[in-house]
Amino acid sequence: MSARSTTGGPRRRLRALALALRTRLMTGLFVPLRRRRSAVLRYAGILDGQTVNLHAELPRSAGVPEHAEVVLRRRRRTHRAEARVHRGTAGETLVDAAVLLGAEVGGVPVSGGRWRLALRVRRGRRTRTLPLVLLEPPVPYAGPTKPMTASPVTGDRHRIGRSFRGSARIASTVANPAVEVAKVRLGHAGVSVDFRVLGTRAADPWVEFAASGRTVERPVTALGDGLLRVEVPLGEMPPRGSRPNHWDVRLRDKGGLSLRLGRRLHDVRNPKRVFAMRRLAVTPPGHPTMIVEPRYTPAGNLRMTCTRMPEAG
Repeated sequence: MSARSTTGGPRRRLRALALALRTRLMTGLFVPLRRRRSAVLRYAGILDGQTVNLHAELPRSAGVPEHAEVVLRRRRRTHRAEARVHRGTAGETLVDAAVLLGAEVGGVPVSGGRWRLALRVRRGRRTRTLPLVLLEPPVPYAGPTKPMTASPVTGDRHRIGRSFRGSARIASTVANPAVEVAKVRLGHAGVSVDFRVLGTRAADPWVEFAASGRTVERPVTALGDGLLRVEVPLGEMPPRGSRPNHWDVRLRDKGGLSLRLGRRLHDVRNPKRVFAMRRLAVTPPGHPTMIVEPRYTPAGNLRMTCTRMPEAG
C-alpha cells in the first residue's frame, strides 16, 4: 500500500470537516448578519456552459429599484450586465439576470480567475451596490442531460461558487488544448469531419488517421468562424485481414502539436448512445467491400472502424 493511499483517507476527512465548519459559520453567522443589506440568490446556475442565470430577492431596504445590473469584478476590471426587476407573488422585490460569458460569443469578456458578483440598483438619484449572497451552491439534476461543464463554443469553463462569507462568485478557467468535433459526414466515397481547435493555435495543421502501423495524412480546409474540415477517401483506409481496423484521428502541426479529435463539450449522460452514427457498406475502387463505422470511444475520441465484409472473402 502506497503512502498516498494511507494518507488520502485522513486528508479527505479533514477537508470534509473543514467544509462542514465553513458552511456552518457561513449559514449560521455571516449570512444572517448580511441578509438585511444583501440580495439573496434563490437560484444561480450555468446550464449551457456559458450563461449565468441568476434569480435574487432584494432586501426590503432596497425598495423597488427603477434599474438593476449585475456587476462582475476582478481586481481592477469591472463588467456590467443588465438585470430585470419585478415583484413576486408575496410582494417581494425580485431580480432576474442572464449573463453571457465570453467575448468570443458576444458576452462579458471574463478570463481565467475568480470574479466577484454584486448587484447595482438605482432608485431615483440614489445608486446602491448590494452583495449577492449564495445560500446553497447549485445541485446537479438527474435525467438524460446534465449541466454543461464548459462553453460549447470556446471550451472555457465557468463555475459558480461562494466566498467564505457567502458572496457569490464565478471561477473561470481557460480551455485546455483540445479538438472538438462539430459534424461527421459518411458517404460512399469518403468521410469528412468538421471540427474546431480550442485552447491553442495550430500552425499549418493537418490530420493524421492511424491504424495498426499505417498512417494517412490529409490536409485541412478552413470553413470560417473557427471551423476546419478534413476529408479522407475510404479507398485509403481498406481493412487488412478479417479483424476490424480501428483508425484513430489526430490533429498535428509543424510545431509538434498532437491532439485527438473527439466530442467532449456536451450535456448528455450517455454520449455513446446519443451520438451514435450509422454504419455504411462501401466498395472503394480496387478494394473489397467493407463496413465503415465512425464512433466515439468512452473517452470521447473519434474513431473510424473499417471491417471487411464476410462475403468478400
